Formats: sequence, C-alpha cells, structure tokens
Amino acid sequence: MPQEGAKAAESLTPRGSGGRGEVEARDVERLPEADASLYLHPQTLARLSSFELRAKMIVEGVMSGQHRSPYHGFSVEFAQHRQYVPGDDIRHLDWKVYGRSDKLQLKQYQQETSLDLVLMVDASGSMRYGSRQFEEASGAGHTLSPDGRSNWSKFDHATAIAAAMAYITLHQGDRAGLVVFTDEIKSLVRRSSSQGTWRQIVGSLAMHYQENPGMAVTDIARVVDQTLAKLSNRCLLVLISDLFIDPEQLRAAAARVKHRRHDMILFQVMDRSELEFDFADAAPFEGLEGEPRLRIDPRALRAGYLEALNRHLAAVERVARSFNFDYQRISTHDWLGPPLAAFVARRNAYIKRSKHG
Repeated sequence: MPQEGAKAAESLTPRGSGGRGEVEARDVERLPEADASLYLHPQTLARLSSFELRAKMIVEGVMSGQHRSPYHGFSVEFAQHRQYVPGDDIRHLDWKVYGRSDKLQLKQYQQETSLDLVLMVDASGSMRYGSRQFEEASGAGHTLSPDGRSNWSKFDHATAIAAAMAYITLHQGDRAGLVVFTDEIKSLVRRSSSQGTWRQIVGSLAMHYQENPGMAVTDIARVVDQTLAKLSNRCLLVLISDLFIDPEQLRAAAARVKHRRHDMILFQVMDRSELEFDFADAAPFEGLEGEPRLRIDPRALRAGYLEALNRHLAAVERVARSFNFDYQRISTHDWLGPPLAAFVARRNAYIKRSKHG
C-alpha cells in the first residue's frame, strides 16, 4: 500500500464561547469553499433525499421544549382532523369544530423529535489507501482530489458517506455535527441545524486531508470517550472507518455508547483490493500506520490473508450486532448511492416497526 507524505498536525484553539455551529478545532473563516460535487454524486443526492434518517431510540430534542413528554424537547404538531368513530379517545375531540358544525372531529397530531447526528470519520493512515481512480469514483468530472491525488481513498469514500448523511439530516431540519479523528479528535464541528453547517462539515473534511499526516494510528476507545464527554443529550453516532482495530477495543467503545443510551451506525469502508487481495506480482507492501515494509508474494499469502480478513470482518460485525447497532460494509469500488440508500431504507423500516411495538 502506497505511503503518502506526512507533516505535523496543526494544533488549533477553539474560537468563541462554544455556541452551536462552530468548528471547535479550527477557525470557520479558514475553511475552504466546499464543492459538494467532490463528495456527492448528483444521483446520490436524488436517491437519498427521500429517505428518513431516525435513531431507533427516541432522540431528545431541543427544538421546542414546550410540551411535557417522556423526553424533553418532544414536540407535537397538529396535522389534520378526522371523523370521530366509537372507541376513539374523546380527549382529542375538537369541541370548537363541534360547536360550529355539530360534527365530532378528532384532532390528529404528528409527533416528532429532533435528531442530533454526530458523524465520526476515521482519518488514520490506513484510510489513505485506495486503488480506484478519483475521476471514476467521484462521478463529477474531477480528475484529482482537493489535495492533488489521482486515487480515490477510503477516506474519500468515508467523506462521501458523511456528506450524504449530513445532507439528509440538515435537509430535514435536524442537527448534524462532525468528529474527524485518528488516535484522538483532530477536528470537531459542533452540532447545528443552521444554514452554514453544510459548509463547515464539508470544508472541515476537505481541509483535514491537506493538513494532517498519513501515518497516524486509530484509537477508537479514546475517541469515543472524548466524543461522549461533549454530548449532553442522546444522539445518533455514525462511525465511518475501515475498523482495522482489535474487535475488543471496538466492543469496549460500543459498550460505552450503549451505556450512555446513544444509538450508533457502523460503516466499515474497505477497498476492493483489500477485500479480494487480487495482487498478482511480488512487490513491497508498506503499512500506513507505522508498520515496516515487506516484500512478499501475494499469491502465496492470498488464502491465509482472506481467511484472517474474513474472521476479522465477522468479529467486527458480531460486536455491532451484539449491541443492536446497525452495521454496513461498503467497498470503495461500489457506487455510494444504492448501498447507502438501501441501508437507510432498511433502518427506517426497522424504526417504524420498533415504534409500533
């Protein structure tokens, strides 16, 4: 796997008093103008925008806070009237309508809670690997990435997933935030539903790739602890990573998320060459997180590699399922739209089933 150049990560100070919508790890004014077409194929947006994204546990909203309910911030909006039928709860009768028309009409309500989405994007060294051409993958006529690469990396794919989730969430009027991490949080966009949040999220992702080294390791447990410390209400966390970590480290992190009563989706992003190990000739292989360079014959190692990989993938999926968290494995060589849209649709159906017992 090719090694990319590295430079020291910049230490940046939070600005302001911590209001919603700020980029905590870097100044908003320094963010580049975000070109959404680098991250979202137009067909992807069209396919995804019709799907709901809701956590299966009711998320505590902060949008109204005016009605008593099991969860603070639960809002109830009047939707329409319908004719009363015997057995209906008479508490919902509209007596004003009855006084005007002598007709028994029931008020129907649409119940909503605001969604707080936290996107957690892995930017460690292994996420820089990619065997696909950027021009082919981006689908928007760009031959090079924002930092001048011709390959589409796992981080690029993770960025596309994060941008899609942020788009859906903000389009629904809910709040979205971002954590970019390696062995610790490197940049953070506070959760917000404001108009500028899209630019902050996509701009932060674009800037991170250009400013940070490619050899950093992953520490999921530490990053999850840092993230949870910033959350005061229940959220939906979306972890986007190749998850080349000890499954027991992932288990410990997932247990903390569950204990704090948050929900989580895990997207495991893999390159096709990692999944198939279809290298033909002997060549030097170099680790992207500090491992030594080794010259190997891939054909001699393929069977053993695939066996070990499949064991690891199965272990990661078992961890996710054991906490009732959703899990999806995605190849960087697959177009983003269909698997992501199908995933969100399946999740939406599951949530509706859960609500109705």
